[in-house]
Amino acid sequence: MSDAPLVVDARGHRCPTPSLKLLKAMDGAPEGRRFVLLATDPMARIDVPFLMDQKGGEVLDIVTRGDTLEITVRIGGRPLVSTPDAPTG
Repeated sequence: MSDAPLVVDARGHRCPTPSLKLLKAMDGAPEGRRFVLLATDPMARIDVPFLMDQKGGEVLDIVTRGDTLEITVRIGGRPLVSTPDAPTG
């Protein structure tokens, strides 16, 4: 596995799509895998930490570049399973 994070581009999408795209990308990924979510919806700053808390991952960094949020996350020790309790913004 590469050390580079997998980029999930959700720019231009509104809540809950950025979180759902991230969740889909994370499905089946190994523990420790990192992802960078690119999002223009400011709600992602709230939704993604909530999602990571619910799914056993962690937010490593949130950077704003212009109108784009770059949210870096890592999958934790608990398995990630898609559930209807994903954030709905």
